[in-house]
Amino acid sequence: MLSAVLLVTGLLCAKLFVQFWLEVLNAREVRAHRGELPASFAGVMDEPTYQKSVEYTLAKSRFSRVQLAWDVLVLGVVLFSGLLPALYRVMVPVGGASVFGEAAYLFAVGVLLALPSMPLEWIEQFRLEERFGFNTTTQRTWWMDRIKGMLLSLVLGYPLLLLILKLVEWMGDRWWLWAWALVLGFQLVMVVLAPILIMPIFNKFSPLPEGPLRDRLLGLGKRTGFKAAAIQVMDGSKRSKHSNAFFTGFGRFRKIVLFDTLISQLSEVELEAVLAHEIGHYKRRHIPKMLLLSAAGLLLAFFIIAKLAEQPWFYRAFGFEPGSIVPALLLFSLLSGVVTFWFSPLFNLLSRRFEYQADSYAARTMNETDSLIGALRKLNEKNLSNLTPHPLYSGFYYSHPTLLERERALLKIAQA
Repeated sequence: MLSAVLLVTGLLCAKLFVQFWLEVLNAREVRAHRGELPASFAGVMDEPTYQKSVEYTLAKSRFSRVQLAWDVLVLGVVLFSGLLPALYRVMVPVGGASVFGEAAYLFAVGVLLALPSMPLEWIEQFRLEERFGFNTTTQRTWWMDRIKGMLLSLVLGYPLLLLILKLVEWMGDRWWLWAWALVLGFQLVMVVLAPILIMPIFNKFSPLPEGPLRDRLLGLGKRTGFKAAAIQVMDGSKRSKHSNAFFTGFGRFRKIVLFDTLISQLSEVELEAVLAHEIGHYKRRHIPKMLLLSAAGLLLAFFIIAKLAEQPWFYRAFGFEPGSIVPALLLFSLLSGVVTFWFSPLFNLLSRRFEYQADSYAARTMNETDSLIGALRKLNEKNLSNLTPHPLYSGFYYSHPTLLERERALLKIAQA
């Protein structure tokens, strides 16, 4: 038991140390370029905007270190204070020692663990983002988002937990296969239903008005064989000045979604290039590939949980008594991050490869690269993106290539 505690403590400390080290490396790299705008970015942003982006990056880095330390402190207290088993002994009997009480315990712990991070989330939104001109949300909207999220978790998450625990009762040693199939099916259903039922709870979606932009984007869809049920505009400006574009759903339920902030920041031809990039993800089957990878990871997770549930030492190391699957589910969800963190560079490497492929598709579809490069430059400027991240930092945290990397790749296509 002591060895398990020491192992978990070592993993937590190692992860925190490396995350702090990466933040320091990245901040040092940014400061090394803060004197003046590097010549390679002369067309991206002017000098005052560049200096503001440097200050924004450094402010986020300082704040991130506070968040990292706080999260590890909270997790350490939760894991080693005896709080979790104490709550289990109190709450589960209230539900009659049934799956209803056990599912309620898991849900309640999830809610309780979300509370300590809320003050820092509030500070990030209303102090850090406000300071650099990105915050557009109100106190009411911010709190309502969290209340809605909690209620959705109750409506959707609690029944899912009940079904998983019932599968443990019904299916014996193979419960984890059935649980995997259940959760995977739930995720696929949500891909279709979320844009219809859940996302409108938080944001307003309006059809893109008739006009040249709509005609241009529909023409792109027709030209590339990408059929969508609708092109919609999302009121992203309700919360932030950051911008994005994406498509949701499958088949006839597929929708193209543009943030209103994105429409205000880019020209029509640049918006067409951004959409061509998103279509590139669809054409290169990146989404099914990521879903398959996610499904494989989910299967491995349930297999590991099933094996850990057979180990009395694992339970007793954190104050639980063996017998129920619930502590194994909870502890795995809390500890999985200390392992998956080390694999994030591999996942990001795959993601960046997909981004290069989508950029290539967009360039060939548009028959030029200027539009996409122009869009990327504007987005980096408007979002005050870090133009000079440390390679190790970007390896761990960037799912997209940096602006300079993407421009170089696009210029090679143009010269080919």
